[in-house]
Amino acid sequence: MSRLERRCVMDLMDRPIGASFRTAGGALAGWWRAVTLDALIVGVLWLIGLEILRVPWAPFWALLGGVFQFVPGIGGMLAVAGPAIATALSDGGDTLFRLCMVLGLYGVIAILEGLVISPYILHRTTLVPWWASFLGPILLGIIIPPWGVLIAPPLLAVVFAFRRRE
Repeated sequence: MSRLERRCVMDLMDRPIGASFRTAGGALAGWWRAVTLDALIVGVLWLIGLEILRVPWAPFWALLGGVFQFVPGIGGMLAVAGPAIATALSDGGDTLFRLCMVLGLYGVIAILEGLVISPYILHRTTLVPWWASFLGPILLGIIIPPWGVLIAPPLLAVVFAFRRRE
């Protein structure tokens, strides 16, 4: 390869690709911050709700609930299993009522997280519009199930980062 060809290749590699990697990397870092903040908020909601319901080992279950937010799709269902079992096996005459309350708490947290918390945080950290963060996983989940739901949020962050750059 001649010196001129090498220089042209280096120019092509340095400018557009380097800027593209920075844009995509910044968008993915913003998405990761959003997911982490979302998990923290959900963990705090679990802690408050489980403490009010007097669920045994509430801080542990809340910590797991926050960590399970990193598992898209089934993380919330995994998070409710521990508190539900702990409540069902606990002593007291109101066990069934408390179990129903734990399941209701899961429903409230899932709705808040999916419709309010996650879209808001994703919008604030990566500037992905609310409508895109809500409809993107649904649309990609239909197009390429189940992987579309998993890749939609980081993909949206990268796509909207490139749209902002132009």
